[in-house]
Order: sequence, then structure tokens, then C-alpha cells
Amino acid sequence: MNKQQLFENIKRKKSFLCVGLDTDIKKIPAHLLGEEDPIFSFNKTIIDSTADLCVAYKPNLAFYESLGIKGWTAFEKTVQYIKTNYPDQFIIADAKRGDIGNTSEMYARSFFEHLDIDSVTVAPYMGEDSVRPFLVYPGKWVIVLGLTSNKGSQDFQFTTDISGERLFEKVMRVSQTWATEDQMMFVVGATQGSLFADVRKIVPNHFLLVPGVGAQGGSLQDVAKYGMNSQCGLLVNSSRGIIYADKGENFGMAARRESQKIQEQMEILLQENKLI
Repeated sequence: MNKQQLFENIKRKKSFLCVGLDTDIKKIPAHLLGEEDPIFSFNKTIIDSTADLCVAYKPNLAFYESLGIKGWTAFEKTVQYIKTNYPDQFIIADAKRGDIGNTSEMYARSFFEHLDIDSVTVAPYMGEDSVRPFLVYPGKWVIVLGLTSNKGSQDFQFTTDISGERLFEKVMRVSQTWATEDQMMFVVGATQGSLFADVRKIVPNHFLLVPGVGAQGGSLQDVAKYGMNSQCGLLVNSSRGIIYADKGENFGMAARRESQKIQEQMEILLQENKLI
């Protein structure tokens, strides 16, 4: 899926919502725990309940790896279920990988060859040779951590050099030269608000993966105001606010209800920006 295809999907669904599958065995409804694979059962219901309202799913690997082989199996089954039943969905492996070149090559092989996932998040701290192995796969995307939504983003990402350039700005300025706009996105946290305008000065045409709307308090309206471009250019993620909207047997309906609220807001924002 290239940039134009992603944009066409956004226009068709009137949504730029990404549903985060941060599935915690300790938080899913109790009635699922007796099933053979409770994590997959939970994910399947969430996916079936929300697929027409979103354009992407983002499983966070930590939630699956914490359960060992059973968790990884549930992750693989989730990916295959989406690919088989909802092939128009963009799948993001939120893994935040990044290491020396030969190790990154193995990470890339895992996600892009074995799992055939559309994209993976990477940490760029070790530089170009740690990211380059992910970029040799045609049609696959690398999503580089740029400006994150957590409190600790202030610790390093806003450090300035002698010219006044902030570290997150340098990361985006340099890393965008490694790949095309059809290969690379950037993570920018929704809690950064008006700083999206600064981000867009550096990467005006790239897609941004935007976590932090919902439970973390980011404003969808601010994200759109400062971050939307002529092809939307946004995948806004919501995880806890959707998947844990209800802890009972009707959790799928609750997830759909919360997704629809966000989708309706997104439709208005797309209309206001004359994109649909």
C-alpha cells in the first residue's frame, strides 16, 4: 500500500483512525480467559467490530511478547486474520526495533518476510545503518520515532545543538533523506499539539503515526489543525479508549461505539479540510 492508496482508503472510509491492539491478558473480559487463545479471541472481536471504521491496526509487540510463545502465536494469528479478512487494513507492528545493521536485518526479516506486515516502528538513535535494513523491502514502510507523546520526551528530544535545532527536528531532517515518502513515516505524539506545525516544516508530505489521542489526553482537533496535509497525512491511533471501553460480554459493541465517535469527528475534519 503506497501513500496514494492509503489516502484513497482514508477518503473511502472517511476515517484516519488506527486501532491499537495493546491487548493485556489482565484487562480483557474475564469470560474470555477460559478460551484456548483468549488474546486472539479478544482481538478478533475488536477487529470485527471496528474494521469498517478504521484504516489501520497497530499491535504493540510488548503485550504479546510478555506471554512468551502463546503471546507470539496470538500475535501471528491476529496478523493473519486481518490480512485474510480485511485486506484493506494497514498493519503496523509497533515494535520500536533498532540495532546494529546485522541485527536490524534479522528484525526486518521477521516482520517483512516471515509475517509480511506492512510496517514496523523503529528507533533511530543508532543512525542510518540501524534503519537501512528495513528499507530494502519494496512496498513496506518504516515508521521512525520522531517526537513522542510520553512525559520523558522532554529528556532528550528537545535538546538543542549550537544552531538551535532540536534533536527531534534533526532526527526527522536527516532520516527523511534515507527513504522516499512512500517508505517512511514518523511517530509524532498527539500530546505535542501545536508542535505539529514545526514538524510539518520539516516533513510536510510524510504520513505521521499519531499516538496519544484518548487515554493520554491528546487533542484530535489540534492534531488535524497543525498536522493534516493535502493527503491527510495522519494515522491517529487510539488503543485503551477503544479496546477497553467495556469489560463485559458486550466489549465489542462498546469498542465499535467508541471507534464510531472518533470516526465521526474525523469525517468532519476531513470535510473541513476539503479532502472528502
